[in-house]
Amino acid sequence: MSQFFRTIGQQLSNLWSLLRSIRIIDVIDIIIVSIIIYYAYKFIKNRRAAKLAIGLVLLLAVFIVSDLIHMYALSFIMSNVFQIGLIALVILFQPELRSVLEKVGAQPLKGLKNISENARGSAETTAMISNVCEAVSDMSSTKTGCLIVIERLTKLGDIEKTGTVLTADPNASLIKNIFFNKAPLHDGAMIISDNKICAVGCFLPLSAKNDIFKDLGTRHRAAIGMSENSDAIVIVVSEETGTISIALDGELKRNFDYTSLKNQLYSLLVVDQKTSRLHKKNDGGENA
Repeated sequence: MSQFFRTIGQQLSNLWSLLRSIRIIDVIDIIIVSIIIYYAYKFIKNRRAAKLAIGLVLLLAVFIVSDLIHMYALSFIMSNVFQIGLIALVILFQPELRSVLEKVGAQPLKGLKNISENARGSAETTAMISNVCEAVSDMSSTKTGCLIVIERLTKLGDIEKTGTVLTADPNASLIKNIFFNKAPLHDGAMIISDNKICAVGCFLPLSAKNDIFKDLGTRHRAAIGMSENSDAIVIVVSEETGTISIALDGELKRNFDYTSLKNQLYSLLVVDQKTSRLHKKNDGGENA
C-alpha cells in the first residue's frame, strides 16, 4: 500500500514539475493552434474538402501503422507519397485554399471600409436595397428568373468581365427590364458594386456541392458557387416557382418575401457597418 502511495506521489510530483515548466507563450501557442484547427474543421466539414481530408487521414494512419510494424515496402511507398504531399495538398485543396485566403485577406479591408463609410453611403445603400427588393418581389410574383450579386469586400472584377459592363443606378424598373425573358441581357447575373449596377449577363462559378436539392437548377447552383468563392450576397428568383432565395457563405436560405428580404439585406449591408463603426468609436473614446 505504501508503495502505491509513493508511486502516486511521484506521478503528482512529475505532473507538478511539468505544469511549472509551462510558459505563458506555450498556453498562447496551444490556444492559437486550437482555434486554427476548429475553424479549419468548421470550414471543410460541409465541403468536398471533407472527403479529401478523411482520405488524407487514412493515408497517414496507414503510414504510421506500416512504420510501427516494420512493413518496409509499404512504409517506403507511403514515405515517398508524403514527400510530395505538400504539392498534392495545394492542388487538391486549391478551391478551398483560395476561398480561405480571400476571406482572411478581406478582414483588414473590412476595417478600412468601415472607417471610410459615411451617412451618405448608408443612405445610398438603403435606397439600393429598396429598389432591389421591389424589383425582386415583382419578378417573384411573375416567376421571372433572376440572379443578382451584391459585392461586398471581395472584388468581382473577373466576374464582371464575363458579361456586359455598364454603370447605372439600381432602379427597380431597370432591373426588371434587364431580367425580362425577351431582353437580350436577361441571361446570367447582375453585379451591383458600390450601390451601382456595374455589369449584367455575367457567368458565375457553379458550386461543386453534392448535397444541393435536386429541384434546384443551374441558377441556384451558380448562386451558391458565387457565395463560396466570395463574401458577396447573391439573390436568386426561381423561374419555376418564383421563390426568392439568398446565397451567403456557401449556404442557401429560401422563401423570402419583400419584407424579410429587405430586413436581411439591411442587416447585412447597413446595420453591420454601423455596428462596426460604433465599436470603433467607443474603443477610441475608451483609449483616449
